[in-house]
Amino acid sequence: MRRTIGTAAAAMLLAAAATPAQQTLGLFRDDPASFEGYTLFAPMFSHTTYLIDNRGKEVHAWQSGYAPGLMAYLTPDGFLLRAASLAPAYDPHFAAAIGGGGRVELYDWDGNLVWFYELSNADYLLHHDIELLPTGNILMIAWQYRTAAEAVAEGRNPATLPGGALWPDSILEIRPTLPSGGTIVWEWHLWDHLVQDFDPTKPNFGTVADHPELVDLNYDGASGDPDWTHFNGIAYNPELDQIVVSSHRFCEFWVIDHSTTTAEAAGHTGGLHGRGGDLLYRWGNPRTYRHGTIADQKLDHQHDAQWIPSGLPGAGHFLVFNNGPERPGGPYSSVDEIVPPVDANGGYTRDPGQAFGPAGPVWSYTAPTPASFFSTIISGAQRQPNGNTLICDGVHGTLFEVTASKDEVWRYVNPVTDQGPLEQSDVVPLAQGPLYANGVFKVRRYAADYPGLAGKDLTPGDPIEGLDPPSPAPDGASATQPLEASRLTAAGDRIRVTWDAATCPSSGYNLLYGDLANVATLSPRQAVCGVSTTGTFDWTGVPSGNLFFLVVGVDGTGTYESSWGAGPGGAERNGDAPSGTCGVPSKVTDGVCF
Repeated sequence: MRRTIGTAAAAMLLAAAATPAQQTLGLFRDDPASFEGYTLFAPMFSHTTYLIDNRGKEVHAWQSGYAPGLMAYLTPDGFLLRAASLAPAYDPHFAAAIGGGGRVELYDWDGNLVWFYELSNADYLLHHDIELLPTGNILMIAWQYRTAAEAVAEGRNPATLPGGALWPDSILEIRPTLPSGGTIVWEWHLWDHLVQDFDPTKPNFGTVADHPELVDLNYDGASGDPDWTHFNGIAYNPELDQIVVSSHRFCEFWVIDHSTTTAEAAGHTGGLHGRGGDLLYRWGNPRTYRHGTIADQKLDHQHDAQWIPSGLPGAGHFLVFNNGPERPGGPYSSVDEIVPPVDANGGYTRDPGQAFGPAGPVWSYTAPTPASFFSTIISGAQRQPNGNTLICDGVHGTLFEVTASKDEVWRYVNPVTDQGPLEQSDVVPLAQGPLYANGVFKVRRYAADYPGLAGKDLTPGDPIEGLDPPSPAPDGASATQPLEASRLTAAGDRIRVTWDAATCPSSGYNLLYGDLANVATLSPRQAVCGVSTTGTFDWTGVPSGNLFFLVVGVDGTGTYESSWGAGPGGAERNGDAPSGTCGVPSKVTDGVCF
């Protein structure tokens, strides 16, 4: 519905239902406080990897013959390094793999495949993530197949093997050989670092409480699933020469010494810290080494554990996406920053008999209404040079950026599914389980001065999503100053408003919601003030029944504002009613109250 409200230049309209042109995809927010750069993402159900600017415009794209498996990175020399999936052509041993890959590819800027490596057989399957080292070698995560008999021979309780096998994780360092293949120059296998107290006849018999540097073979956060540890991320610290991996099933991240030889990595001595391939540090769930209870668990099926790089705010700290599907207080996600107890030599301190510190994050982001930000699987985060944090809500394909004070300053919804780019107002369907068809594993943003972008054509093109044509305005209506709002869920806990008041001379544009009594006293539950003359804003987790309204601004004629939602008596407001904030029963007032 469109209508003219008076003759003022700031005339607006508000529709109580979604219109065909209502935006659902693409760029929703780009504030000056966001870090300017280029965001790389690989939609999970597409063969194309995209690079966009902060305006949501496509800057570059690479096409592959394979779906992602699951992450892509831009190298310092301007190549695209991506994991690729050979599914469904996995060996039967890994037929049930979730997050499997099997292939890694390297493309030049022009989209030419210059190298690939494959590892997918009865013994190993590459999966999830990769990490480029300063040497040009590549760290890859691989499942290693172990039969039930092999697991029992190591001390696994046979009653906990309903899947008939285990897939313990390994890390392989590959030196690429162009145009395909490579040499394994270093490797680490979890199978070499086990302890168990089930079978006293085995050489690795002992208690993990006495050996937290080892992994308890009978700790089973996967309830018998062969994918026992499920590494979902890997990162490298060049200053420390250490690797961090995220174990989804153990709800921990682990630090491993990379300074070892392969022989040392298979044992318990050697390397800079004299520990061989044993764990140097672990954090997130001290129950796994019997130094805590469920009340002490800090991470819940986390992803994307990484060090914040040198030179950035928080350098040397860990940043991790804490998915949170099984939090005691209900599911919600957070991004947590952890200060490790590291000494000057890169070792990790721990009080005798105690769990590894710290007690909790030094910084953590959750949504104002925590349950409104929840991605039960995948996802990630990245610290930006200005101290902001770029966050990927992977399940919903939503990328957003927050400041250190947790204010959102950028938001983008991936418009690409297995059907290619959608139109700007299309509804994204579910793909499988909780995952939407525009899901994104994680993302990385690169500054304009990143070496890999030097000399490249970064001229922005069009948005990736197709833009819906504007709806024609009815006779006598204003086509230049629409205000449209809609509820996106039946409960009303997700509200989107789109406005265009470009001809209004005022700069006082404010979006607010809350119960009417508090809004009327200028104490809304949430407000976004000083927004631009045009834009779209999407609130999630809005408490059901709350009033929403927008103050368009103030000019010589008055203040213009509309309300939508439930008033104090429960009556629905459809945009024709004022909020009452200015103390007058009109949508156009003759005074200034903001």
